[in-house]
Amino acid sequence: MSTLGNPANVFWHQCAVGKADREKLLNQQGCVVWITGLSGSGKSTLACSLGRELHSRGKLSYVLDGDNVRHGLNKNLGFSPDDRTENIRRVGEVAKLFADAGLICIASLISPYRNDRDACRAMLPDAFVEVFMNMPLEVCEGRDPKGLYKLARAGKIKGFTGIDDPYEAPLKCEIELQQKGGACPTPNEMAGQVASYLEGRGFLQTL
Repeated sequence: MSTLGNPANVFWHQCAVGKADREKLLNQQGCVVWITGLSGSGKSTLACSLGRELHSRGKLSYVLDGDNVRHGLNKNLGFSPDDRTENIRRVGEVAKLFADAGLICIASLISPYRNDRDACRAMLPDAFVEVFMNMPLEVCEGRDPKGLYKLARAGKIKGFTGIDDPYEAPLKCEIELQQKGGACPTPNEMAGQVASYLEGRGFLQTL
């Protein structure tokens, strides 16, 4: 008896137009820019600024924001360790598809667990750029744009990253953004730094 959904009965269908063809059309190379860090560290702000910077250079990108994907694709997931892992796995798979389409996919998620991020990197070992928003907890909590730290400190949110759930910092990220002289770089400065890195790696043009 065969079972619907059995991987043994699922086959990859190859199309005539491939990744290289799409990249040639767009004059760029598909990749994933994975922005990780604490809540309030500036991930979403950087993602949108980077998308605008790339657009101004004539490059096609798309932002997968951690909160946005929970409104649809991942709306059935909570914040338990298992659900967090599945959340990142799904976003990683979607990001891989965007990169295969030739786009520069900008994924902006807390993604607190190192193993989960490494699993996404393994999907695209040569086209994965990890950006660590290394901002101090006190800075992120001081911003608290969504009021979540206040709720976590009051015990109204359990398992909040940085308060009662761990954040595992990257060990070998491609880009680390942090304060300089006690001041945070502007979104445009950070976006420019990431865009320059992508340019240096050759992602903003075809081979």
